[in-house]
Amino acid sequence: MTSIRTPPAPPASVATWVPVAAVGTTLVLWASAFVAIRHLGEDFSPGSLALGRLLVASVLLAVIALRGGVPRPTGRQWVSIATIGVLWFGVYMVALNEGERHVDAGTAAMLIQVSPVVVALLAATFLSERFTPQLAVGLALAFGGVAVIALSGPGDGQSTDLLGVALCLLSAVVYAVSLVVQKPLVARMRAVQVTWLACSIGAVVCLPFAGALVSDLRAAPVSSIGWLVYLGAGPTAVAFATFAFALQRIDASRLAVTTYLVPPITVLLSLVLLGEVPAPLAYVGGALALVGVAVTRAGGRPPQPAAAPTAPPPDGHAATRSPGSAAG
Repeated sequence: MTSIRTPPAPPASVATWVPVAAVGTTLVLWASAFVAIRHLGEDFSPGSLALGRLLVASVLLAVIALRGGVPRPTGRQWVSIATIGVLWFGVYMVALNEGERHVDAGTAAMLIQVSPVVVALLAATFLSERFTPQLAVGLALAFGGVAVIALSGPGDGQSTDLLGVALCLLSAVVYAVSLVVQKPLVARMRAVQVTWLACSIGAVVCLPFAGALVSDLRAAPVSSIGWLVYLGAGPTAVAFATFAFALQRIDASRLAVTTYLVPPITVLLSLVLLGEVPAPLAYVGGALALVGVAVTRAGGRPPQPAAAPTAPPPDGHAATRSPGSAAG
């Protein structure tokens, strides 16, 4: 049986500023996820932080997902959903959490932002989309930027090292793989249902960290527990809702460009809340990586073999029908 599909109702007319406010809310929430992960590294291990966040997100996303009916994926769809759950909500989150113990939040956000380039490369390889010279140039620029970040050294009070860069890059790669796997799914299932099911599978995958989560919760201050709940609620459930609302009213390609603002917002929030900034050379690498992403997106509209590429909050965590983008 296939999933229940209800034709979407046309979006209600709203004031011009409302979608813009929704986009702004989404970007701040996505950026704040990187800062929260960095802050919580002292109170939660990478695995327990991932499990706690996924449990909160799974419960809240269920409220949204089940409003459209109970999803009934086919066997093949379940395989894809399980793959996304293991990679995106399991490997991605644990690797990013560990990575942010070694690099500051702003640097992590810049590294994750190269994922659209990886998505384009994978789409050209596995989804029969054209591998163009433009894609090759964008790929070279983006990973040149990653190399510069890796060589940038520590920032103001930060401990940037190759392990942290490698873990953040691993997160970007598994995130990109998940988007390519997810692309055919959202042609037949509601994106929020795919996200909820994958998120729940990710929570199951992270259950071996349950003992660590219980221990960390007992020892953590109340403020850190609040940040953990915020990670599951804000950058995941709320950001998904606001981004989906904006996507109904703003052209997808224009909306995707706004994700370039996630790294600078992350740097600003990190400075204000944590007193941390990336190393000066990391800004150069981040700018170079973003130029590479821009090059891959520039030009004509890419082929759409199955459905528009999906884009969740890069770190986390909700999927929508928009050109590939990433967030904390």
